Amino acid sequence: MVALPLASSPALPPTLSLEDWLDNPPERTEWIDGSLIAKNGMTLKHSKIQGNLYFYWRNYRDQHQLGGSIYTEAPCRTRKQGRVPDVAYLTPELVAQYGDVKVLPQSFPLIAEVISPTDLAEEVIVKAQEYLQSGSEEVWLVFPEAGWVIALTPETRQIFMVGEIARTTNVLPGFAVAIDELLA
Repeated sequence: MVALPLASSPALPPTLSLEDWLDNPPERTEWIDGSLIAKNGMTLKHSKIQGNLYFYWRNYRDQHQLGGSIYTEAPCRTRKQGRVPDVAYLTPELVAQYGDVKVLPQSFPLIAEVISPTDLAEEVIVKAQEYLQSGSEEVWLVFPEAGWVIALTPETRQIFMVGEIARTTNVLPGFAVAIDELLA
């Protein structure tokens, strides 16, 4: 991620508080440690995997009549940041509780981040921990180039590789997808 040059963008004030970001988050940005950060580095491969995951999660939810909503690039608030996960699932209970808010006031229960070539490992791990500390029950880190999915919960860490089946642990019970299909 790269800090946006706020001074050159007349639509944005020179400084933007977290509350301002939560009220009207500029597209493709996150609010990190007091700075507006552009989400960049998305490739065609990244976008395709994001779409695949949305498709698989949504089909599973529908087939099992689980309810809830699946989102891409939907803003949420963690304990200290404004984030925009690549793919997220919101349970029926939380859909009923929060309705159609602009920004979810907590992390989504199930989140996937598709790792871009420009992402730094340390930042991705910190982001996953932040999600887990802010209400997420499960976070998937999808590494397209390595062919890995790292699934994290507050209690467990699992790595699934090409040739294996990734499974959810806490959310969307019973969901499974072949890594080869997800990354295809």
